Amino acid sequence: MRVVLKYGGTSVGTLEKIQKIANYIKGLKNSFEEIVVVVSAMGKMTDELLNKAAFFTKEPDKREVDMLLSIGEQQSIALLSIALNSIGCEAVSYTGAQIGMKTFGEHGDSQIKSINIEKIEKRLKEKKVVVIAGFQGVNGRGDITTLGRGGSDTTAVALAGRLCCSCRIYTDVDGVYTEDPKKNNLAKKISKITYDEMEKMSACGAKIMELRSVKIGKKYRVPIFIGESLGSDDGTYIVD
Repeated sequence: MRVVLKYGGTSVGTLEKIQKIANYIKGLKNSFEEIVVVVSAMGKMTDELLNKAAFFTKEPDKREVDMLLSIGEQQSIALLSIALNSIGCEAVSYTGAQIGMKTFGEHGDSQIKSINIEKIEKRLKEKKVVVIAGFQGVNGRGDITTLGRGGSDTTAVALAGRLCCSCRIYTDVDGVYTEDPKKNNLAKKISKITYDEMEKMSACGAKIMELRSVKIGKKYRVPIFIGESLGSDDGTYIVD
């Protein structure tokens, strides 16, 4: 049995959090034989990199911005893989380009064209946890590209679709609510929601999950769970 896990920036915001995630993944090996992990850049890393580019110009070249932003996810995957290997859980990290995630479209808002899962399948058969950089791929010219806001969600769901397994999105909230629980304490958590309902919520501005990732999940019928990082399984399931 296999699964794709996705951890957002707040979930991997510190080295201590990365260590806890590594321990959690090691324990999860009892339930899932094959685990793929997609991670975002640590905390505010993306904003920090953009601010560095803005030091030189208000309108930096988009190709170079994508080259710069890809550093964030590469740091996360390397650190998580190091943490996993240090506790006896074999892991290997890959960038989007290394797994052959082909993209098309504009820099900063590219879309996934195809994914070559041959390398991933090989490593899974070797019983290794495969840690993949979210948010990035490579276009037909061989340039690094990024997928825009929520790109790591898109990466994770697309990988789950290609690997024919479920996807678990871990974030800083414990599921999907009827309203933003930070703004309305009467908001109620939704235990199950359909792809169509989630798609409408995302289209109307709900930030819990990026619209493009919901559409991919719907197209390939990927079972998706949204929950709090290192929390219980009491989150939201997106179903048919």
